[in-house]
Amino acid sequence: MKITVAIVEDEKTYSNTLRKIINHQNDLICVAQFFSGKEAKNDLEKYHPQVVLMDVQLQDAIGTDLVRILKPLLPETKFIMCTTFEDEEIIYEALKNGACGYLLKDESMQKITSSIRDAVDGSAPMSNTIAQKVLSFFQKNQQADNELRTLTPKEMEILKTLSEGYLYKEIADQKCISIDTVKKHIGSIYRKLHVANKIEAVNKYNQTKY
Repeated sequence: MKITVAIVEDEKTYSNTLRKIINHQNDLICVAQFFSGKEAKNDLEKYHPQVVLMDVQLQDAIGTDLVRILKPLLPETKFIMCTTFEDEEIIYEALKNGACGYLLKDESMQKITSSIRDAVDGSAPMSNTIAQKVLSFFQKNQQADNELRTLTPKEMEILKTLSEGYLYKEIADQKCISIDTVKKHIGSIYRKLHVANKIEAVNKYNQTKY
């Protein structure tokens, strides 16, 4: 049995090249091509492909959003992002929404076809630069998590309210403490997290939410 593949890509030349290369493989077959997000949302489920190659930036949709919508409808399907975007937020959004892999379009066709097979076998195929970004993120995330564990419960509460945009006076009123006490807690938070200001503290707090 051949591995069934669908392509969601609005650049027709690239999409057709992918289709030809896939169909040239003895063990792969392209069962559907979609040139817009609307087409994919309406019709992809009918084909139940084993693998979907998904562009990030379509003219009428964002690929990561499509994965979030389609993955629950096709839980067994492997979604691989295939794009020019290397932005860390997009990578993590794609993986969080259910993509199992992330490839850059400048990869060789051999890499792309082998990644399709790898995805079906349970692997998480990624371009080398993307894998490095993911590894770096999780290392930073682990460090931030370790530092957050040094905070007291009260400091965690105050950091959470800071992340929600509350001012010092609002935090003081909410926690029934003085503004000076709030400032002391925040000073302690900065020291423990090795940050210099509110923005850095909130960013480190938000890192652990992925």
